[in-house]
Amino acid sequence: MAVNLPAWAERIRRERVLRGWSQADAVRALLTHGGDSLPGREHVLRRWKSWEAGEHKPDDRYQGLIAATFGTARHAMFPVGRRDASGELVAATGMDTLEVIARVRRSDLDGTTLDALRLTVDRLCTEYAYVPAEQLVVDGREWLGRVADLRDGRLTLAQHREVLSLAGWLALLVGCLEFDAGHEPAAEATRRAALSHGQESGDREIEGWAQEMRAWFALTSGDYRGVVAAARAGTEAAKDHSVSVQLAAQKAKAWARIGDRRQVEVALDRGRQILDALPYPDNVAHHFVVDPSKFDFYAMDCYRTLGDDAMAENLAEEVLRTTGDRSPMRRAEARFTLGVVAARTGNLEGAVDSGRAAIANARTSLPHFVMLGQELARHLQRRYPGEKDTHAFLEQLRALSRAPKAS
Repeated sequence: MAVNLPAWAERIRRERVLRGWSQADAVRALLTHGGDSLPGREHVLRRWKSWEAGEHKPDDRYQGLIAATFGTARHAMFPVGRRDASGELVAATGMDTLEVIARVRRSDLDGTTLDALRLTVDRLCTEYAYVPAEQLVVDGREWLGRVADLRDGRLTLAQHREVLSLAGWLALLVGCLEFDAGHEPAAEATRRAALSHGQESGDREIEGWAQEMRAWFALTSGDYRGVVAAARAGTEAAKDHSVSVQLAAQKAKAWARIGDRRQVEVALDRGRQILDALPYPDNVAHHFVVDPSKFDFYAMDCYRTLGDDAMAENLAEEVLRTTGDRSPMRRAEARFTLGVVAARTGNLEGAVDSGRAAIANARTSLPHFVMLGQELARHLQRRYPGEKDTHAFLEQLRALSRAPKAS
């Protein structure tokens, strides 16, 4: 009779088998991360067998050690349930969106109104992944204008800083959406505005995200040294805020494209250490909060770029298994990854099918998707230059590149 194992137990076994390890090999690797304080090898081996059988879930300490053994973050392997944030604005403040707008227009900026503004900004940032970009950018710009107008009112010093910070988060969101639509100059101008708001308000996290956007823009344009420079600047500004995890990931992606595997591993390991030291976030759906499960997504890109097909394929399947409809861009990149792996291993049909499924995604970041599509296209042209399916995919990719840009 088939046994339905917990997802974490299946993954422990899958990661071990992928590396060609026996259970004893895996325990030896785990013990190197645990130091001298762990029980003896036979005791840990018995535990390992019970974990793979799904009989006992590892405690917090062993979860961290298992994740480190496989080079990922703890909550990527052992995720925490997500909160339901519906109705949060009304529940917390007693106001709906229209009432918030009315108060802002009157410059009625008491503590409750500021709380409502924070929740509104959080909601907009949470909608990034799944709300159509052309709709969300309009909402984001309107709220950015409303918040910016508050600076002309009578504000205490603390309120002034808060308003600047809220404007900074909104500018980050609008800049990302402008970049997704292919409006790179506008996105860069908005990113610089966000950086300025962060510097003026003293919000180091906003500064870090503005540098992360700079790294992202550089990655899609092929400026890999620029990615590394932006990641360093962002890390210096943000220190150990969660954005430092994504800055480390951007650096790892750049080093992968440069071809320096050692630097990739150093950057990924640094990101994993920061992530595992942070408390689990309240709202992992927020675009400017690092969801621990994204660590597999970061590593997937690096291993695909380095040509490690087994690792890339395993992580792509993990991303597809653990994400849903509200992570469409992550799912699309996982499909691009499976397409590249299929192309490199001689499966033309699988490569094209995966590429088409990725392109069919309704929510895209145009420069990023073109970069990924071109990567798959290069493999198809190199291995299957005369095939009808290759030409059909290339034409779909050209159509994506020529698509009208949303304003």
